Amino acid sequence: MGIVAGLDSSSAFTRIVVCDTDTGAVLRQGYAPHPVEAKATEVDPQAWLLSLGEAAGGGLLEGVQAIGVSAQQHGLVPLDRQGNLVRPALVGNDKRAQVAAADLVDLLGGKQAWAEAVGSVPQSPQPIAKLRWMARHEPENAAKVAAVMQPHDWLVWQLLGRPARRITDRGAASGTGFWSAETGAWRPDLVELALGHQAALPEVLGPSESAGTTPEGLLISAGTGETMAAAFGLGVEVGDVVVSLGASGSVMAVHHEALADPSGIITSFADATGMHLPVVHTLNAVRALRGTAELLGVDSLEELSELALKSTPGASGLVLLPYLEGERTPRLPHAAGTLSGLRRESMKREHLARAAFEGMLCSLADAMDVLRERGVEVRRVFLLGAAAELGAVQACAPSLFGAQVVVPQPADYAAIGAARQAAWALGVAEGTLDAATPPSWQGAAAQVLEAGDEMAVGKAVRQQYVATRDQIHPDAFGETA
Repeated sequence: MGIVAGLDSSSAFTRIVVCDTDTGAVLRQGYAPHPVEAKATEVDPQAWLLSLGEAAGGGLLEGVQAIGVSAQQHGLVPLDRQGNLVRPALVGNDKRAQVAAADLVDLLGGKQAWAEAVGSVPQSPQPIAKLRWMARHEPENAAKVAAVMQPHDWLVWQLLGRPARRITDRGAASGTGFWSAETGAWRPDLVELALGHQAALPEVLGPSESAGTTPEGLLISAGTGETMAAAFGLGVEVGDVVVSLGASGSVMAVHHEALADPSGIITSFADATGMHLPVVHTLNAVRALRGTAELLGVDSLEELSELALKSTPGASGLVLLPYLEGERTPRLPHAAGTLSGLRRESMKREHLARAAFEGMLCSLADAMDVLRERGVEVRRVFLLGAAAELGAVQACAPSLFGAQVVVPQPADYAAIGAARQAAWALGVAEGTLDAATPPSWQGAAAQVLEAGDEMAVGKAVRQQYVATRDQIHPDAFGETA
């Protein structure tokens, strides 16, 4: 039996899982918070190493033959010619580059030009926007930048002993804004456009390639970004869609090609297997449920769910458009939420609770339809996040999404995905696995939900939602039609 490890260095902590190479069974695990504030926008990368060391303490990695690294995405680690930091890393939650992102759109000739170049339109979290921000606001630092890395790249480089060769993978590269998901190549001209001069970029490895070995002889796989690692850990395939329920929401699919989208609604990532991960985001998901809970005076989302289940599908005609913070999909940045269908018989607490759940899920179904309209197959929907466990979500989701819904057991899927990649690289290095076929690990324990006889009911509820949306925001999806 071989043993591999996967580590996930998120914005707030490091998780490490040690897994059996044949089955993927988690044998042991470690955890440590980062010694920085989770909401910090500038971070000394040494904090990630300190957290990693603490998480791996107590002999956690004893017997491990290979390690995979996943890490927070959209961070920028700028280095000078000697490989030293030019300034603290800029991480993904830094919103200062919004104007810089818009500036880049204009410099290349518009959204269509960017969609054709790299499959996405510049957004403030992306490294390319951060480079432009540095060029405008920190020109002295920008002039010193000789190489550009992301958190995942930097961690792998440190584990390997800071060799001359620097690497990344196609998944992490696809989030930079200067790598083409369609051609699989860097666009150094876009780096120069943003920064004002060229900078060295890491070598992009294939999914099963190894980055090298540590000074102690431990094999390090290519690694990837958190999103790609989590998808790999879940074992999603073509026909699978992952819906994440956080304060905001996201809908991510596995697809055979990159989707260039000049509207900017679809972000086209590459995955950790050679496929693609188009993603559509919404600004309002669980925040709409929490707002409704506060309005109704219930103490928890569990209570809100119980209240909603006392209503019936369609919430007695109530429709909630959950655009409480504006909305990204559809593109309605200045919109507010709307409650429609108020009648004497519908003005009950349970109907409003039901409308909140249906509104949140219908909004995510809108995002899913953006992908469907581009030819993305939706066979199964994986539902992630604590809210996925709520009874009202599970009662409504299959019929509103029009697909089988899978609710995986909570686990460290990004770390598991990184470990699975390590097992793949190790197997290829030892000649026991094919470079084109990842190891077949046992799937995560999950609850499977079918719409059954409720499919027609869910379709009617969705039609009621769409009719209300189109009446109030008739041009909401004009760009994507």
